Amino acid sequence: MTYDKHGVLEMAEVNYASNRPAASNPIKINDVSLRDGHQSLFATRGRTEDMIPVAEMIDEIGYNAVEVWGGATFDTMHRFLGEDPWERLRTLKKYMPQTPFSMLLRGQNIVGYRNYADDVVRAFVQRSIDNGMDIFRVFDALNDFRNFEIAAEVIKENKKHLQGAVCYTLTEQRLGGEVYNMEYYLNKVKELVEIGVDSICLKDMAGLLAPYDAYNIIREIKKITDIPLNLHTHFTSGMGDLAIFKAIEAGVDIVDTCIGPYAYRTSHPAVEPIVISLLGTNRDSGMSIKKITAIADEMEVHIPKYKHLDNNPKYAITDISVILHQTPGGMLSNLVNQLKAMDSLHRLEEVFQMLPKVRKDLGNVPLVTPTSQIVGVQTVNNVLFDKEEGEYAQITEQVKDLCFGMYGKTTDPINPEVQKKALEGYPKGENPTTERPGSILEPELDEAKEKASGLARDIDDELIVALYPVTGKRFLRWKYGQEDIPLEFKPRTLGQVEKEERLIRKALAGELTSNGNGRSRRELEVTVDGERFTVEINDPYSQELANRSRRSHRAVAQEVEEGGSGKLIASIPAMIVEIKKKVGDKVNADEIVAVFEAMKMMNSMKAGIDGVVKEVNFSAGDNISKGDVIMVIEPEE
Repeated sequence: MTYDKHGVLEMAEVNYASNRPAASNPIKINDVSLRDGHQSLFATRGRTEDMIPVAEMIDEIGYNAVEVWGGATFDTMHRFLGEDPWERLRTLKKYMPQTPFSMLLRGQNIVGYRNYADDVVRAFVQRSIDNGMDIFRVFDALNDFRNFEIAAEVIKENKKHLQGAVCYTLTEQRLGGEVYNMEYYLNKVKELVEIGVDSICLKDMAGLLAPYDAYNIIREIKKITDIPLNLHTHFTSGMGDLAIFKAIEAGVDIVDTCIGPYAYRTSHPAVEPIVISLLGTNRDSGMSIKKITAIADEMEVHIPKYKHLDNNPKYAITDISVILHQTPGGMLSNLVNQLKAMDSLHRLEEVFQMLPKVRKDLGNVPLVTPTSQIVGVQTVNNVLFDKEEGEYAQITEQVKDLCFGMYGKTTDPINPEVQKKALEGYPKGENPTTERPGSILEPELDEAKEKASGLARDIDDELIVALYPVTGKRFLRWKYGQEDIPLEFKPRTLGQVEKEERLIRKALAGELTSNGNGRSRRELEVTVDGERFTVEINDPYSQELANRSRRSHRAVAQEVEEGGSGKLIASIPAMIVEIKKKVGDKVNADEIVAVFEAMKMMNSMKAGIDGVVKEVNFSAGDNISKGDVIMVIEPEE
């Protein structure tokens, strides 16, 4: 008898494998580790260089599909990693030629946070196919399937797989109630059948699907269609494994999982226990657990590079209270990060209490990108800036778009008072539209090509700018060497991680003292035996950020000393998208002079007074901190 490091596992598999019969109805399994796994746990910061070592291994497992792209990956890669999203797709295809590639496509939103014009949607989907995509999981945040129309046309023209997704959400603790009940979901499935999808996905982005609800809804869907059915559920509430097993009992065809190191918490159920639990049954996957654990071992090697991105453990553990606040993992991390940046994390419980009210005001929309961000950011704004409940003192541009109908039809009607306030002075008019959003948008691709002129070298570059005008152009400058990639966006090595951990251990042991040389230092939060500590380490990577911060603070201090002028002060950390005025321009009080992005939502800043622009302290693409003076306006005499 022989043993490996897994004890009897090797011998057990060898003995069993020799007599392992093929299952009569094997469950098909998708791996989502390379997209949703690291998106859920590590802020979508997984790098291509750390995927390549496991890519060939994953390709040999026999997955139904591997999700490698879409969602936040496209955005994060160009914005924070200095990586070309298109290149990742081509690179991984070289290492995984056997397994179909899957992506998450936000319908008319594509991989962004608003509905794009039809010409951009067509070009993006076509280039995704040309670069190697096989299966498109298309969803709409409002379950308004009119937003599938253009993408579906291109997918079908190219004879690729169209998977239509129904976003699963609740307003109650279990399936039922007046809004999201069995009838609602069955009607949505019937709509997808009429569209002619190749498969259907029940997409539970917050881990809200209870096991017996999973069983019942799968059984009912199976009664009305034989189109293959895929379950996608997160582990946030701790019910993910249970929901998958009841769905398998009910006859679901495909399930989504992650390999162990990228599973659980706000991510997905792990593949390993599912494979073992089904061994020898009529739903046996046929997969080799030994090969899967080898992949897990390789993944573990690279995780230290990303653990600094992990959320505060208090808000990242399995949490059944998600049933109460209905917040998906990605949305929760955004809320935590936004409140941290504003020194208001202690108000998270207020945000949770306010969130259902804001969601109801905005039509009880499903909470999935981008509506989760829309509802979440507006809720934070209401908690921090409203003097009385329901005031909506600071309404984001996306909420205004939602109220006009630019995202589609909401599940319930929007609160008319909120809608009226949001649409005051709205550029497209104050009466909401009922048209398909894409049909009222002017073509955008030619304008994007013009903006990318001198930077873009092909249509893929142009599409990056079309989707992300500010950060897209910045990325192209990085890509082609016109600007250096900032240090904080460069990859960390395992050597750097180990050095940092040694410093932390010394700090905790009281062995670190200040060397007095003025080098940049950075605070780190660490957990030892369940207790949290804050330590400082020397960090050359923070030097550039420190210099920026000092410049920013000097600008603010200078204007405070002068006084007597209208100062436009940032109320939240953000990125400048557009400065609409320059020094010397005359402005009116109600005129929008700057647009900034916070938590991927757009906010406008008005002049506030009539006058002349005296000073502009930032440009498009600059990051700003709370309290920074963006612009100074001198009153007219």
